[in-house]
Amino acid sequence: MATSISATGLYSSFHGSWGTSVVGEDYAMLARTVPNQVRVGKAAVRSQPMMKNVNEGKGLFAPIVVVTRNIIGKKRFNQLRGKAIALHSQIITEFCKSIGADPKQRQGLIRLAKKNGERLGFLA
Repeated sequence: MATSISATGLYSSFHGSWGTSVVGEDYAMLARTVPNQVRVGKAAVRSQPMMKNVNEGKGLFAPIVVVTRNIIGKKRFNQLRGKAIALHSQIITEFCKSIGADPKQRQGLIRLAKKNGERLGFLA
């Protein structure tokens, strides 16, 4: 729906007007302050959220991780890291099964492992 505002009122595809509701000096003052014609365009585009490690470059193992990533390449490094994370999650799952921990506790342990990995620099 195209909408425009002019000094004489608001007009849209409904052909309605509010320009007659303001009379006298108030109308003259309003007419001077409103631009001759203003188009209502598209809404502002939101920027994409960035997924970034807050501890990037920090931690005991971060330098080793960064050097390894630079040597073997980012794509191969991410594949290896994905496999290592999956293997570690399987180990946590097997541990939880052996001690009888419920899925909620298992998920808590996996989150704890991720936080520790970030702090130590494994996710740099």
